Amino acid sequence: MRYILLFFALYLLPWLKLSAQISPLPITGKYNDMPLIEVFSQLEENYPIRFFYDPAWVDSISVSLEAEGLNLEEFLDKLIDGTDLEYHLEKSGRIIFTKGHKIVKLPENFFKEEIPEEPKRITYSIFDKKEDPELLRSVPDVESREFTIGDQPNASGEATISGYIRMSSTGEPLIGASVFITSPFVGATTNAFGYYMLTLPQGNYRLHFKSVGMVETTRKINLRGDGQFDLKMDEDIIPLDEIVVQGELNIINSIQTGRITLDQVTIKTMPTILGEIDIMKISLTLPGVQTVGEGASGFNVRGGATDQNLILLDDVVVYNPSHLFGFFSAFNPDAIKGAGLYKSSIQADYGGRISSVLDIAIREGSKKKLNVSGGISPVSAKVTIDGPLKKDTTSFLLGIRSTYSDWLLEELNDDPELKNSSAFFGDVIGKIHHQANNNNSFTLSGYHSQDRFVLNDDTVYRYSNTNVMCKWRKTINHRLFSTVSLGFTEYNYKISNETSPANAFELNYGIQNSTFKGSFDWLPNANHGIKFGLNTTLYRLNPGSIKPIGGESIVDPRILNEEKGLETALYLGDEYKYNDRLSIYAGLRFSHFGLLGPGRQFKYLPGFSRETQFITDTVSFGKGSLIKAYSGPEYRFSSRYKLRNQSSIKFSYDRTQQFIHQLTNTTAVSPTDTWRLSNAFVKPQIGDQYSVGWYRTFPAYGINISVEGYYKKVRNLLEYKSGADLLVNEVLETDVINARGKSYGMEVFFRKKSGKLNGWISYTYSRALVKALGPFKVEQINQGEFFPANFDKPHNLAVVTNYKFNRRINMSTNIVYTSGRPVTFPIATYQFRGNTYSHFPERNQLRIPDYFRLDYSVNIEGNHKIKKPFHGSWSFSIYNLTGRNNAYSIFARTEDGKVQVFQLSVFAEPIPTLTYNFRF
Repeated sequence: MRYILLFFALYLLPWLKLSAQISPLPITGKYNDMPLIEVFSQLEENYPIRFFYDPAWVDSISVSLEAEGLNLEEFLDKLIDGTDLEYHLEKSGRIIFTKGHKIVKLPENFFKEEIPEEPKRITYSIFDKKEDPELLRSVPDVESREFTIGDQPNASGEATISGYIRMSSTGEPLIGASVFITSPFVGATTNAFGYYMLTLPQGNYRLHFKSVGMVETTRKINLRGDGQFDLKMDEDIIPLDEIVVQGELNIINSIQTGRITLDQVTIKTMPTILGEIDIMKISLTLPGVQTVGEGASGFNVRGGATDQNLILLDDVVVYNPSHLFGFFSAFNPDAIKGAGLYKSSIQADYGGRISSVLDIAIREGSKKKLNVSGGISPVSAKVTIDGPLKKDTTSFLLGIRSTYSDWLLEELNDDPELKNSSAFFGDVIGKIHHQANNNNSFTLSGYHSQDRFVLNDDTVYRYSNTNVMCKWRKTINHRLFSTVSLGFTEYNYKISNETSPANAFELNYGIQNSTFKGSFDWLPNANHGIKFGLNTTLYRLNPGSIKPIGGESIVDPRILNEEKGLETALYLGDEYKYNDRLSIYAGLRFSHFGLLGPGRQFKYLPGFSRETQFITDTVSFGKGSLIKAYSGPEYRFSSRYKLRNQSSIKFSYDRTQQFIHQLTNTTAVSPTDTWRLSNAFVKPQIGDQYSVGWYRTFPAYGINISVEGYYKKVRNLLEYKSGADLLVNEVLETDVINARGKSYGMEVFFRKKSGKLNGWISYTYSRALVKALGPFKVEQINQGEFFPANFDKPHNLAVVTNYKFNRRINMSTNIVYTSGRPVTFPIATYQFRGNTYSHFPERNQLRIPDYFRLDYSVNIEGNHKIKKPFHGSWSFSIYNLTGRNNAYSIFARTEDGKVQVFQLSVFAEPIPTLTYNFRF
């Protein structure tokens, strides 16, 4: 027995001695930018201590520390200096970490009951400020603490602080979040990874963190040297707060002209049509952006056609962004994270269109908890679900939307063709995001929509969109990031009519894109932001086919050969901050397009215009052979110079190219529109735009003012000969003309973003002109002089106001006025050799009446208790409150030998809508 006791005494003696001396335990080691988790592992291997912590608290913390004989407590103090971690050291060698809260030893006999010295289970609670403010009175405010960044001063006297900003509720990165100091104003914004970098003189600062929809917060930092500081921001409850149009930092500091970032908060209080919130409709109230018609989703930007806008949904092209011929947007707003609209200063990583880019991002979904939101209105319903598939690692989002009523078409107009029509649309959108580790994330997103429209019980229109994107983002190091993505998009439509067996037909069209994108973001220092990469798109077009239906149909079948094209671009762009006042962006994009076989190309008689009677030969090309190629550089440049009085001036120049063209006889986007690739006769469109602007802010009043001017010229625009046949046309070049275009204008934007009354006023004066002066008479329009384009509207005024009665109730109005767009219709008839002919004036010399509309809405929210599981809101809106009979189109008919002009109006009366939205 005594040998057993002696054995236990010898065994326990070192441990008892160590337990008594665990605090003064000397620690020696050198750790250079080592993850904190690895430091813990090394210490546990070399010393008789154990660490207890939540890995999520330390997974982004790196340590640079050199210790020489420090006792354990001194070492631990240095180890967590500058973080919000606290520790508790037990005699047994256990070191327990908490986040933002200390473990305090209670006085003896604090509890009446005896507490065991070694409890089997220890639970620590981390409290949210919003959930229990009473408990947090004893917890120091994190904004009053000071965080030390870096430990080795740089010889230059400056230091760089960098890190990631994420949402605390979902863990997804916050893109475009602002990080800045106010005196002097120096700041940066986060990139697509939520990463920021800011260089400042070494010293003490109050660092501000701001992002749309997030609680603004600050941190006191002692910047000693280069270091990393990560932050998670809480989502703010902004049910009826001011309308927000978020720019990069603000209009003074951003380097780009003509760029506006939209967020869900922006459109919450906007009056909506038929109860549907539309992220695209809000853009129509901004300067330089004009609607193409009543209720249409297409838009024109700075004198550009609708097909010159690149619309991306999670980096995949969307060819038809509307439902029901433009009455509804194709995008479910509950599933959208935000969008960026670029009217100018289009950076080198974007290409393929010459007017604008609308880049829409889908939300990632929460990695913390399940969320459900939705809404129901008289014409449609929607529901969106998101949540974790694996908590803190993998999230999903699924949104479904559908219409369920045809009563709208019966009420829109007295026209019997509308009353006997029916319509349906539905769409589904989804996303899965997997955060493999701190450096790698994977995303799979998809979208599909279906539309069916029957016109007067005869013509049936069906069209669909399908988008798929797979993306891998990697953090190579804290200065280099990469994104690799594969995408696929498909758009199809089918039109059929079986009313008359002799004329029964079916018309088909389809287009597919397969894309590869590889891009790199490199931050060599806080003054340089370099982006470079490769984009490749493979086009496959079914240009159209028409087939008879049934044995009695006499319709001649026509099937056009498939078209293939490969567009590839290399790009490089660098945003350089020369000093606090001057910043410059320079970019170069080199694009190459090749039209691929199989295919054939007609040859025409030299010295004559392209007419079918002048075709002399046909050249055939085999599969994969190069039929025609185009290539060329695209230059991008912008600069910003800050003035002393809270203002700045900016300049930009963009050259863009477009290798795909929309064929349409209408101004608005229509499901019957087709797209064709550039070939030997249809050349790529090339646009050159110059922009200059002055920007002023009044921070004390929350007011921003901007004035921008632009001039744009375009080569190789497509214009059409009179009576052109665009559908299933094998010899399209005989009906189109290569023309030149120019547009210019001035945009004024006044915005008040705070206070009970907020909103904005935007006014645009613009002209869009076209000149078709070919070598032959048939290729000249209006004697070869400049004439107004179809979308030329000189005056455009929008007034958006929002008045907050309190946090639950607000009222908003939307006033829109635009000049009437140009039209061409016959003004007289005449007789010649017994036949009646219509006399047309020169093209686009007439205009439809000016457009005016007033919308009104009231939004009522439920209470804002945080712990309330279910939140609901009501929105009552009236579209076209004054009932103005705005013209959608003008057309003419000859009746009894006289030309009669008619006006078609879609929404000629006020349209009230009551919508209920919910989330839980």
